[in-house]
Amino acid sequence: MRHRWIAFSLLIALPFTQVHAADSNTAAIAEDKAQALEQKVIDDAPPPKPPEKITAAEVKAVDPAGQAPLDDSITCLARTIYWEAKGADEKDMRGVANVVLNRLGKPGFPDSICGVVKQGVENRSCQFSWWCDGRPDQVEEPPRYDIAKEIARKALNQQLPDSTAGALFFHDRHVRPSWAKTYRRTAQTRHFFFYRPSTALAR
Repeated sequence: MRHRWIAFSLLIALPFTQVHAADSNTAAIAEDKAQALEQKVIDDAPPPKPPEKITAAEVKAVDPAGQAPLDDSITCLARTIYWEAKGADEKDMRGVANVVLNRLGKPGFPDSICGVVKQGVENRSCQFSWWCDGRPDQVEEPPRYDIAKEIARKALNQQLPDSTAGALFFHDRHVRPSWAKTYRRTAQTRHFFFYRPSTALAR
């Protein structure tokens, strides 16, 4: 009887194992695509064709519970969108994504999304405050994280128009950082102001 129960249990577990393996494979495909798409952004290459683009199903398989370490482009970008625009609307979230992609590979910024997100961690002067605030980075609102991941997918696929006009910096409307005086404001949303260096400073 015990052997029959073990065999029955294995039969039940097998489909779950197969599904989990399929999800892991799908996530790996998405992460590989994202790495290649990062390079396209850096190289200012034309938008990818359909086989190269990350699909909606693929992005859903990456970090589904919002608990994974930040070591791939999709997770780093989606978690930044989620935390920086927490409580904001989708236009604000898209603006955050634009800033991360605009920084990618530019002078003074790293050549990977995770590098951009984690920049300054070594001296506790993080460019994105959520990464250095000492609080847990796991997702608290799965539905909003799903939105963040979809925005990240479109950004990497070059399907997200830049509503910030090339901004490299942004801040919440309720703060007045001193650095903002030295840059040109390019856009605003309900929660944020966006900036890039003035022409004189960029030379």
